[in-house]
Amino acid sequence: MLTKRNVYVIVFVVSVIGLLVVQYQYLRVGLGLARVQFSQKIDDVRDNINSELSEVNSLSYTLGSTLQKDNSELKISLDSLERLSQYYLNDYISYQLGVSGIDAPFTYSLYARDSTQYLSSHTPHIKDDDILIYPIKIEGYLPNLLNKELVLELGFEDINTYFMGQLNGLTIPGVIFLLAIIVVVVWVLRSFYWQSSLITTTNDFINNLTHELKTPVFSIGLASKILEEGISEEKKPVLELIRRETDRLRKHIDKVLELASLESGKKIMQFGQIDFKPELERICKDFKILSEYEQVNFSYELVGDAYPLRAERFHLENAIGNLLENAKKYADNPVIRLFARVHHKKLLIAISDNGPGIAQKDQKRIFRKYYRIKNGDVHKVKGYGLGLSYVHKIISMHNGKITVDSKLGEGTTFVISLKMSNNGE
Repeated sequence: MLTKRNVYVIVFVVSVIGLLVVQYQYLRVGLGLARVQFSQKIDDVRDNINSELSEVNSLSYTLGSTLQKDNSELKISLDSLERLSQYYLNDYISYQLGVSGIDAPFTYSLYARDSTQYLSSHTPHIKDDDILIYPIKIEGYLPNLLNKELVLELGFEDINTYFMGQLNGLTIPGVIFLLAIIVVVVWVLRSFYWQSSLITTTNDFINNLTHELKTPVFSIGLASKILEEGISEEKKPVLELIRRETDRLRKHIDKVLELASLESGKKIMQFGQIDFKPELERICKDFKILSEYEQVNFSYELVGDAYPLRAERFHLENAIGNLLENAKKYADNPVIRLFARVHHKKLLIAISDNGPGIAQKDQKRIFRKYYRIKNGDVHKVKGYGLGLSYVHKIISMHNGKITVDSKLGEGTTFVISLKMSNNGE
């Protein structure tokens, strides 16, 4: 069975091969265009050379004397005359090629149709499948002088290397960019899998640690129940303190376990069809009872007859409870209001408080894991920065949204939006 990692690797390999194939096809097209352009330039060179040698001039006259082996008017030896003509013709061809923008190495041979060879380049002029041959039929002065058909043949060896040199401005950057893409993608994939492994290891450590912590917490709770019997009145407050702190520690452990399970992708959510209004009303009533003992001004209003949702009851209740607890923590004389209604087939739950408010720069970060708003160099309320991260995760898993509206000194309002099930209004 293919894992995600194998799928990513296969997609990456196929993409690289695809890029190489595309690069190769572009190279072939470029070489084809270069060959066509080269042939067009050679046609111009042939016309220029034929036009020049068809008339009487210093070049054609020197070549004519060499071909006739007549050195009477030049007063040099025949060998010197032949070498002179050889260099002269080589320089002339090189010049004509340069005018047309060709600087490829070449060879040449001047011969007659009866296979008599008169002049050739210093580099041996050979015919082979890898050599491009361009014959130039000479007309005018020289053929008439010898009364023979003359052909000047140009040869270009290893022309593909020359074309590649011309295309280096495209191929080399293309190869460099392709290698850069491969290096970056490999680095990103390695970093991604390293981080995934690190997250998995961290979550495993958290799970093991929190499960280990549960044992002493359970023992402390059991011991506190045993101590309840026969304890004096003056020591009861101490026992109550132990109980409260034990319960608080147990809640923190459960929350860390839940977050670790959510981060690792474990399916701890069991969704079902529920009417959330009775559950929300119960949460509000329980919170109001506690608020009266803690002198918190809490009120709520639930508009509508029913809130049908497809939800995970336990975690959604915890998310609402978290927001209510946060609203209570951050105000000196807390005034909290919960308002719920159905709007456009969505359940909107707004929780407002009269706390210090949240700065604009912090509003974008408060749902991050472990992020806590600072008041100078200290945190006013102790905690781990997990509550809002947990709430955001749970609401997201319900395909809902949570937004925050707050101004410094004017309190904060969290709004949860959940999609109603099909039988909702």
